[in-house]
Amino acid sequence: MRRLVVGCGYVGTRVAEAWRSSGDEVFAVTRSAERAETFAERGWRPIVADVTRPESLADLPEVECVLHAVGYDRSAGPSQREVYVDGLGHLLAALPSSVRRFVHVSSTSVYGQSDGSVVDETSPCEPQRDSGVVCRDAEQLVWQRFPATDSTAAPAATVIRLAGIYGPDRLLRRAEALRSGEPIGGEPEAWLNLIHVEDAAAVVRVAADADTARGRTYLVCDDQPVTRRDYFSQLAELVGTSPPTFDASTGARHGAGGLNKRCSNRRVRDELGFEPRFPTIAEGLPDAIERSAG
Repeated sequence: MRRLVVGCGYVGTRVAEAWRSSGDEVFAVTRSAERAETFAERGWRPIVADVTRPESLADLPEVECVLHAVGYDRSAGPSQREVYVDGLGHLLAALPSSVRRFVHVSSTSVYGQSDGSVVDETSPCEPQRDSGVVCRDAEQLVWQRFPATDSTAAPAATVIRLAGIYGPDRLLRRAEALRSGEPIGGEPEAWLNLIHVEDAAAVVRVAADADTARGRTYLVCDDQPVTRRDYFSQLAELVGTSPPTFDASTGARHGAGGLNKRCSNRRVRDELGFEPRFPTIAEGLPDAIERSAG
């Protein structure tokens, strides 16, 4: 199959590599000519383009499957909305008619619940932060372009709402903070919802081909939400530092302003047969540390 990956970051790179290894022809978009050379060395067909510049998307290849997994680079200049919403709109308008499946990577930030309650795909999406509003608006664009239908002949989309991604080389900054004894900002009893990067990439690959995933949204997390206290305590033990200390008076990216929410992966388990390789951080954190550079 001919596949296009737009967003070869932490998850997209792993998906592209797996597709190439299975014999698919993989096209990969990058803004960098240097990265394009690296892509070519890996056997991918690079396309130098930028979703915020619609003219650069004018000649996309005839592919059957597209993965949109664009991350936000704060140093690049455009705002989050310009990248996630406007850029996605440019891509959707430029897609060739050959596309039959479109997989969009979103985020659990679309949920605004902060009372520790359990959320799933049927829960209201009323985000309280700008980043969540942007992700919700991007999802709506996908469904406008690929409305749900019972016809298996029509092009279809799948939306993947990823929990917080962790894995190799994603823990170094936190480990250094623990080693320095720096207090961790935010409420220690707030919930974290996590997914190991290898499990995230595996779900994307299954969703891209499964008939049951047509027109569906999946919340993708591991089996067990953990409190921030438990997460950082386990990380501290694994890297050999003293137990963490917290400063609830300062903000934190996760859990600030409440207890956050607890995400359920029941639908993706039931419909796609998802069995996480790393069902909890007890399995995932040691793997991530062992495979981290340095």
